[in-house]
Amino acid sequence: MKHSLKIVLVLLVLFLLAQVIGLFITKSYLKQGLPYNIERPEINEETSYIQFTFIIIIVTILALIITKLKLNTLWKVWFFLSVLIILSISLSSFLNQYLAFLIALILTILKIFKNNVYTHNISELFLYGGIAAVFVPLMNLFSVSIFLIIISVYDLIAVYKTKHMIALAEFQTKMKLFAGLYIPYKKKEAILGGGDIAFPLMFAGVILKQFGNIAFIVPVIATLSLFCLFLFTKKNKFYPAMPFLTIGCFIAYAILLIFK
Repeated sequence: MKHSLKIVLVLLVLFLLAQVIGLFITKSYLKQGLPYNIERPEINEETSYIQFTFIIIIVTILALIITKLKLNTLWKVWFFLSVLIILSISLSSFLNQYLAFLIALILTILKIFKNNVYTHNISELFLYGGIAAVFVPLMNLFSVSIFLIIISVYDLIAVYKTKHMIALAEFQTKMKLFAGLYIPYKKKEAILGGGDIAFPLMFAGVILKQFGNIAFIVPVIATLSLFCLFLFTKKNKFYPAMPFLTIGCFIAYAILLIFK
């Protein structure tokens, strides 16, 4: 394995926690609007994967421009605002929205200016529920499935062909403003990108919307699929996680259909 079993298990536990917490946050927003008068865009659930794919492309292009031009300050501002907004949405699912914003502001400041493994990963556990809370109501099972397939193909290309995903990961790690789980050890880092957390959670959220609490099986199977990936990784190499996670999501759905 690329990392020791201990480090892999820590990543897996954090991944599972982020998925479970994210599902609880998503569930709280399925029957109510977002806080702070934030409005979701009006998008057809059946074809929403098209718009979301374009969003990913645009965000990636902007991130690559920032990386290429080394616009570190702009990256910090973008990162700060994104984390603050999403964390505020997440925390508002179980706190007064003003208190949620204050805590989100404190966590974001710590994440940006006093970053360490604890402040970074604690905020990461709550971030992705906010993303899912925004997008899950705009998707159905067909659109989220197509979206996962598109993202999986994109992940393969971005890691093995264009390699721009590796460049983005290295830039974020160097900036110490990484979107995803981050475990430093022995002058090395074990990382799992934010998309690898957010996209399976979106699938689980749609399952939750359609089938109820049985959706919590999705994070479990996704975590096992991620473990399978780690078993085959080798040192000093990067691997696309989304193909494994997408397969795990689809296996979870198949199990759900058998036992529901």
